[in-house]
Amino acid sequence: MAEVVHFRGGGEQYVEVAQHAEQIMMRESDDPGAVTTTSRAKFTAFIKGVKASEFDHFTQ
Repeated sequence: MAEVVHFRGGGEQYVEVAQHAEQIMMRESDDPGAVTTTSRAKFTAFIKGVKASEFDHFTQ
């Protein structure tokens, strides 16, 4: 069974992240039918990039 975690940005929408076997699955609450799948290693690299502010320019 997958463990599911919700990340909210202050509004009603959220991102849902689940791990199943060696895969990480993500979907947005406003489009739950669209699921993005990646490896644990790639997801870890993405989170490290977020924490290092590598994607901040997308929000400006």
